[in-house]
Amino acid sequence: MTEYERSRTMPAQPEQVYDQAANVGQMDAWLPEALHVHAGEPPAVTVHEDRTDQDTFALLRSRREQMRLEWGTREQGSYSGWLQVAGIGGGASEVTVHLSFFDERHDPGERAVGDALDTSLRRLEEQVRLRVEHAAG
Repeated sequence: MTEYERSRTMPAQPEQVYDQAANVGQMDAWLPEALHVHAGEPPAVTVHEDRTDQDTFALLRSRREQMRLEWGTREQGSYSGWLQVAGIGGGASEVTVHLSFFDERHDPGERAVGDALDTSLRRLEEQVRLRVEHAAG
């Protein structure tokens, strides 16, 4: 098993960050650009990957009371992950994303995963900033 994790501080309350991250209809705005989540019968989702043009059946669980999203593949059990939002005071939050690959054939490698996590967290921060600025103005 291989695991990866990245964190990023965001200038917003944890509830605002979590609500943006957990909105299935807007996940394409912050997930890696090649991934698209389509909601099914909760907690079921389908993840489409542009690079392979394949759909993967997955589960996505939202635990708002814990400010946590959890996901993973349904049938083959080769991949799982979670996103945790924590308030750090002063109107800011820290977001941590953790990925676990149980099957090395599905692990794109440390550099690719690190780049994808960093980019996704940056994109999520941009979406959160837009949401906070829109609500304020």
